[in-house]
This record gives sequence, structure tokens and C-alpha cells, in this order.
Amino acid sequence: MKGLVVGAAALVAAGWAASAGAADLSYGQRAPYTVNQPLNGYSWAGPYLGANLGYEWGSVSNTPVKPSGFVGGVQAGYNFQNGPWVFGVEGDIQAAGADDTFAPWKFSNPWFGTLRGRAGYAFSNILFYGTAGLAFGELRAQTFGWTESHTTAGWTAGVGAEVGFAPNWSAKLEYLYIDLSSSQFAITGVSNGYSASVVRAGVNYHF
Repeated sequence: MKGLVVGAAALVAAGWAASAGAADLSYGQRAPYTVNQPLNGYSWAGPYLGANLGYEWGSVSNTPVKPSGFVGGVQAGYNFQNGPWVFGVEGDIQAAGADDTFAPWKFSNPWFGTLRGRAGYAFSNILFYGTAGLAFGELRAQTFGWTESHTTAGWTAGVGAEVGFAPNWSAKLEYLYIDLSSSQFAITGVSNGYSASVVRAGVNYHF
């Protein structure tokens, strides 16, 4: 009986020692914790809404006037993504403080907007893109208390870069060239059109 008790105790002790050794071995070989996520996991797909602020400088055809000033507005769009390729459409509306005076004439561009397609290539949360489409806006002339305005359409094209800095937020820097068609101004007696360059920075919230 005594021998049976001693044998059982020896067996328990041997099992305990083997378990402790296995636990130590397992701990020593444990791999570091990693998140199993692809490096290009940032998604640009879906709708977004944002705001922007920038600067505009341009020229009025058939005059030496070169309006310039700050611009600000809002934009909204929708992106489709296929691997690193991103395609979408974006529209914006801007209030502008661009104006200039020559002799008795003052020209200004109080507002403009665009409706554009976008196509670009994403490196995870960094997107480089080109954009082009429709532009529209107002060219206003003033002299001796007389004001004349024409709202016309034209085209726009540009490039930009956008960086996702949070799960639903991105920041962008963009350049656009805008060309609005000419209209006959009675106040000047000639046809005047407007073209401008715009550099702006903005933020977008992605839904």
C-alpha cells in the first residue's frame, strides 16, 4: 500500500514538472502580436462632404484687368475604388473675393462652381488624382455707378493630392484652371471672358 501511494505521488510530481516545462517552452516561442490587416486597407470608396479655402488669380479678356483674391466654399462627391485606382465625381460652389480695377472699370468674380470627374491612384491613405469637367460662374463689371453681370459656363481641369488622416477624414491640396466663356458687355463695348487659376486646401468627411 505504501508503495502504491509513493508511486502515485511520483507520477503526479512528474506530470506537474512536465506541464511546467511545456508552459515555459510555449512562452519562450510565442510570436509577437500582429494585426492581420493588408497594408493598403484604407478605403476611398463612398460619398463625402467637405469645405475648402484658397486663393484665385485670373484675367479678363480684352482688358488689362487681373482680378485676384481669396476663395472659399464647399464640395461633395462620390468615389468608386478598384484596387489602387479611384474614380469619382465631385461638385463644388465657391464664394470669391477676386477683383481688380483699371481706369474707370472694375471687374470681379463674385462666385463660381464646378462639376468634375476625378481619376487617381491611391497608395493606401494617399491619393493622387487628376480632375476635369464643367465650370460656371459670374463675371461682374462696374463703372460710374453702373453694374453689369453675366453668368456663363466653361471648362476646368486640374490636379490634386488627398491624404486620409483618420478613419473618416481626409485633407486635400488642389490646383484648378478655370475658363469661362465670353459675353458681350455693354459697359465695355466688347466681349469679355474670364479665366483663372485656383489653389485651395480642404478637408472632407467620408460617410
